[in-house]
Amino acid sequence: MLSHDEDQVRAVIWREDALELLDQRLLPMETCYRRLTDAAAVAEAIHDMVVRGAPAIGIAAAYGVVLAARAHYARYPDRWRTLIDEDVQRLAASRPTAVNLCWALRRMEGVIAECADDPTARLLAEAQAIHAEDIAANRQMGELGAAALGKRGAVLTHCNAGALATGGYGTALGVIRSGYAAGLIERVYADETRPWLQGARLTAWELVQDRIPVTLLADGAAAALMRQGQVRWVIVGADRIAANGDVANKIGTYGLAVAARHHGVRFMVVAPTSTVDLEMADGRGIPIEQRSAEELLTLGGQPVAAAGVDVWNPSFDVTPAELVDVLVTERGVIWAPDAAKMAGMMEHRPY
Repeated sequence: MLSHDEDQVRAVIWREDALELLDQRLLPMETCYRRLTDAAAVAEAIHDMVVRGAPAIGIAAAYGVVLAARAHYARYPDRWRTLIDEDVQRLAASRPTAVNLCWALRRMEGVIAECADDPTARLLAEAQAIHAEDIAANRQMGELGAAALGKRGAVLTHCNAGALATGGYGTALGVIRSGYAAGLIERVYADETRPWLQGARLTAWELVQDRIPVTLLADGAAAALMRQGQVRWVIVGADRIAANGDVANKIGTYGLAVAARHHGVRFMVVAPTSTVDLEMADGRGIPIEQRSAEELLTLGGQPVAAAGVDVWNPSFDVTPAELVDVLVTERGVIWAPDAAKMAGMMEHRPY
């Protein structure tokens, strides 16, 4: 059995002065790392979902700033600040919903503001710190979330909130890894997660690599599974959490929360505090990324829908806080999150 201190997957690697991203569009059929050497390529990779998952996006963007600094200071030592700023803006626009992206870029901008000369070394140290902090936070959340599970049973997850979506170990899958190692999780049910099939291609793949029992199901089958009493918890990640505890996550999460409440299944959200946006009062203001119609009209490049049909393809939805039983961050566990509890957690110093 896999130790709860390990995972077999890394989506983001800094190696030999370049960023290597595991191309998640090709999984599980092909394992291919793309080597990126400039910020524009990183922004494109984020937009095109070579890398995805809010924490991983933020880490990749931080390394993108390092690449921008190295290129611009070497060629234009008198204009590097302006040129880096243009790259930062390009990176920030690559995916609008995940707040970790802007959070990581703000940290990098703070370092830039303190640098009079070549900022590359200090920016690399900051990006590596963001990466390491994310892995540490995931391991902490894994332990905290597993402790909240109670008695042994099966869980359901949606999309991919594992090592592939983070610096390593995972948020929702971090809890699942820790819970399985502790004997509290007997099986994981994974929604296929249309239209990008992150559950089928990525989550199921991760769990198979780690030898954790996993059963794949169509998104529309989840409520029927709950009705049969097969699931004790739904465990998901998040791309942005508002000040009142509303949660933006992959499209389909809200429907799971509604079904879970109806069937007496508990609903857990696992995300680092970098995902919390205290400037967003509630979920109504969270920008929801609209993706291309082709993602629904085709599958693997082949048409699967009637020609001429209109498409509505939001990448995320918002689950209201009142449907969240527990929120797990690296700073602790909040049962029945609300604005007051969120504010108290964010004032608390990290471990």
